[in-house]
Amino acid sequence: MPALDLAASSVDLTRAICDIPSVSGGETPLADAIHEAISGLPHLDVYRDGDTIVARTQQGRAQRVAIAGHIDTVPINANLPIRDVTIDGEAHLWGRGTVDMKGGVAVQLKLAAELVAPRTDITWLWYDHEEVAAELNGLTRLARTRPDLFAADFAILGEPSNGQVEGGCNGNLRVIARTHGVRAHSARAWMGENAIHAAAPILARLASYRPREVAVEGLVYREGLNAVRIAGGVAGNVIPDRCEVEVNYRFAPSRTVDDAEQHVRTVLEGFDVDVVDRAVGARPGLDAPLAQEFLAAVGAEPRPKYGWTDVARFSAMGVPAVNYGPGDPSLAHHDEERVPYAQIEDVERSLRAWLTAR
Repeated sequence: MPALDLAASSVDLTRAICDIPSVSGGETPLADAIHEAISGLPHLDVYRDGDTIVARTQQGRAQRVAIAGHIDTVPINANLPIRDVTIDGEAHLWGRGTVDMKGGVAVQLKLAAELVAPRTDITWLWYDHEEVAAELNGLTRLARTRPDLFAADFAILGEPSNGQVEGGCNGNLRVIARTHGVRAHSARAWMGENAIHAAAPILARLASYRPREVAVEGLVYREGLNAVRIAGGVAGNVIPDRCEVEVNYRFAPSRTVDDAEQHVRTVLEGFDVDVVDRAVGARPGLDAPLAQEFLAAVGAEPRPKYGWTDVARFSAMGVPAVNYGPGDPSLAHHDEERVPYAQIEDVERSLRAWLTAR
C-alpha cells in the first residue's frame, strides 16, 4: 500500500484512505498505513493493539479530549476506487467509506500530525471492526486490555453528522425469533407443519408496531423495531421445519439494554427468541463543560444520533461524548455514498480552531 501523506489536504487524504479497502475483517493494510504514518511523530506516544491504533499527546494539560474514528467499512459494491463528482455545482468525493467514516478519519489523522501543542491533551484512536458485532469491535478489546487509554474529560466520535453535533445515540439490540415445524413432501403438505407460515404472526406484530419518540435531556430520539432478515426452507419440494426472523430494535438512551431486551421479548411473546447482539445507548452528554465549549466553538445546534455509535462506549466508561464528522448519515452504507469537499474542510477547520484556542 502507498504511504499516507499527512501533509496533504484533508480531502486528498480522505481519497487516499478510501482507496485502501478495509471492509470489516480486512483492516490490516489501512491500519499498517496509519501506524507507519504517525509512528515517527515525536509529539505522540503511539500504541497498537491488533488493528486499533492509539496516539496520545503528553503535554501535561489540565484536561484531555479523546477523538476517535473507525477504519472499517461495510462491503464494497462497485464503489471503489473513489471518484470526484460534482452535484448541484458542489464538488464531492464519491465511493465506499467517504461518509462512514473515512472523511472523519482523514481529518483526525491530519490534525494528529499537525497539532503539536493543543490546548488540551488529546488521545487519538483509530479502531477496527465497528461495522460488525460489538464483541469484535476494537474498542471492546481495548477497554478490556487497556481501559486507561479511555481516560478523558470529553470525547468526540468522527461519525458522519453533516458537520453538525449529534449527542448520544440510540441503543441497538438484535434478536433471532424462531418458529419450528415438521418436514414433509410439499405434495403432501398435510403431513408436515410449515415453519415459514408459522412466522407470519411475527411479521404482523412488527408491521403493526408503532415506535416511540423519546425526549432525553432536550433531544428527541426516534426508536425502531424491524425485521431485517428472514431465513428458512430446505428445498423446493420440502415443507420447512424451521424459520428464523432477525429483528433489530433501536431504542432511546433512556432505556437500559436489559429493558430493551424485555420489551422485545414482550412484543414477540410466544416465540423462541435469542439475543445475538446488544449495545447500550448513550445519553447526550452535552452538559459537560468541555462539551459546552465545543458547541460554542463550532456554532452547532445539537441533534440526536439515531444510530448506534461508540459514543456509548465512552459514556459507559464515564466520558461524555458526541458525534461530529463530515458526511450525511443517511448516505452511510449507501451505494451512492459521497461527501462534499466543503464538509471535510469545515470539520477540519472547526476542530483545529477549538483544539488550538487559548
